[in-house]
Amino acid sequence: MAWNEPGGNSNNQDPWGGKRRNNGDRKGPPDIDEAFRKLQESLNGLFGGGKKRNDDGGGTGKGGAFGLLGIALVVLAAVWLYSAVYVVDEQEQAVVLRFGKYYETVGPGLNIYFPPIDRKYQENVTRERAYTKQGQMLTEDENIVEVPLTVQYKISNLQDFVLNVDQPEISLQHATDSALRHVVGSTAMDQVLTEGRELMASEIKERLQRFLDTYRTGITVTQVNVQSAAAPREVQEAFDDVIRAREDEQRARNQAESYANGVIPEARGQAQRIIEDANGYRDEVVSRAKGEADRFSKLVAEYRKAPEVTRQRLYLDTMQEVFSNTSKVLVTGNKNGQSNLLYLPLDKMIQNSSGSSAPVTGAAAAGNNNDVSSRVAPDIQPTRTRETR
Repeated sequence: MAWNEPGGNSNNQDPWGGKRRNNGDRKGPPDIDEAFRKLQESLNGLFGGGKKRNDDGGGTGKGGAFGLLGIALVVLAAVWLYSAVYVVDEQEQAVVLRFGKYYETVGPGLNIYFPPIDRKYQENVTRERAYTKQGQMLTEDENIVEVPLTVQYKISNLQDFVLNVDQPEISLQHATDSALRHVVGSTAMDQVLTEGRELMASEIKERLQRFLDTYRTGITVTQVNVQSAAAPREVQEAFDDVIRAREDEQRARNQAESYANGVIPEARGQAQRIIEDANGYRDEVVSRAKGEADRFSKLVAEYRKAPEVTRQRLYLDTMQEVFSNTSKVLVTGNKNGQSNLLYLPLDKMIQNSSGSSAPVTGAAAAGNNNDVSSRVAPDIQPTRTRETR
């Protein structure tokens, strides 16, 4: 039977333990004010507050005020505890300031700090961050180029990152502009556009890190990438013409170097061959001169022993050498006083000879005298030769 049916509840009470008001046979849910009043009384009893009721049974005294204050304190304590307890991940660190002064650096784990007297700065110190910069720069040879670059960095010292500089990443951007303009301003345009980018990136990284260390920003630059630079769009066409001219110059230079690499070794080889021939000729002449001098010394010794024999032998050797090197010989006169002219065509004789009779045939044909062959050998006295060496 329901609690509010007639005769079902003899005590005339509602489900919350309170007596029903005597207002007829009214049926319905309990009064909200009554339920709230009962909850407040329970809280007052929990926090030790006494309750005082008026004559008509309504209202609360000091105990109700203390109850509300206790609820507020509990809520504030819960909110404070929720904000004071924090978790630092494995890749993070946290810097705690107490009364505005550095207190400690907290590592990974569950930690607590005490706001508002403490302030906490929590950052990821292992993740690499990137910053991109692009702008027009003036090169060493007074040309304007657009140089894009990317700077990769990470936080190496969270305490310096938080305390020393107000906005460390803005300072990083300003330092990047300064380092980039200094390096590009001391580099020629062709180096910026072609093979000089790697060297520029290394110099920019070194200079930028030096700036950041001077400012004590707690930032470490891990990589600087200088991308392909280009001329401004307004002068791109003229710039392309200059690039093509430089390429033609480089191609002509390579061809000249290739030709030089082919000609110079050949010329050096010829020069070396001439030097070797000259050295060989010098050695030959010196050796021959030494041999002739040695031969002459030995000949003098033999001449002193037998002058006539040696003189005759020298004469015969000389005539043999002369006659063997000439092709025509004219012989005039003999010891009998005859003036016959004898012509000996030795070249024809050697060419047409086939046996030992060839010299006799040639002599008979030239002089038309059958006795010549018998008188030439013992009686000839050569007077001159037309062709000698």
